[in-house]
Amino acid sequence: MRVDLELIAGMISPGSRVLDIGCGDGALIEHLFRTLNCDARGVEIDMAEVTRAVAHGLPVMQGDADTDLSHYPDDAFDYVVLSRTLQAVERPREVLRQMLRIGTRAIVSFPNFGHWSLRWQLLSTGRMPMTKTWNRMWYETPNIHPCTIRDFFDLCDSEGYRVEHWLAADEAGRRAPWRRAPLLANLFGEQGLFLLRHDRRTHAKPPEVTDPAR
Repeated sequence: MRVDLELIAGMISPGSRVLDIGCGDGALIEHLFRTLNCDARGVEIDMAEVTRAVAHGLPVMQGDADTDLSHYPDDAFDYVVLSRTLQAVERPREVLRQMLRIGTRAIVSFPNFGHWSLRWQLLSTGRMPMTKTWNRMWYETPNIHPCTIRDFFDLCDSEGYRVEHWLAADEAGRRAPWRRAPLLANLFGEQGLFLLRHDRRTHAKPPEVTDPAR
């Protein structure tokens, strides 16, 4: 399972209702079933991935985050997860709004376009950067809205979303040490992970976030 999915699983309480948007082959769903006894299900736009997940007995259906979340009722889930998909949707702000309508909390992970190596490649070569995460040519990438950690903090502030927990990590799963310094995390974190709730709602105390590396 991908590193960011392991970190996301550490943000979810046992027995929760979870919707994983852009779930791929359902690796996170299977993990939540097996280890946390969650009622987890997924939505995936790629039919080949949906077929793989269903073949393994996982409750995954084909759907588009940009258009299909409006069909879910309010507060249908405890957590709605969007892992490494925010930068690929057409309307990221609306997708987040729908996530925090149908879920008590939202968990979002995304590759950080503000990482120093991407800045350096763009400055030194004048071309779109390539890394293990941003690993496709600009004309082939599905990423249409590159995002930085700093951008995401600003979006949450403007939309009234409370950031209950956040972290920056590298591709090996090591957490960046700048947990209280978003500007440094924006420079040195390869990916950002956020646990959100809507400020206008009143909820119980969030679960204690565990570190799967321990």
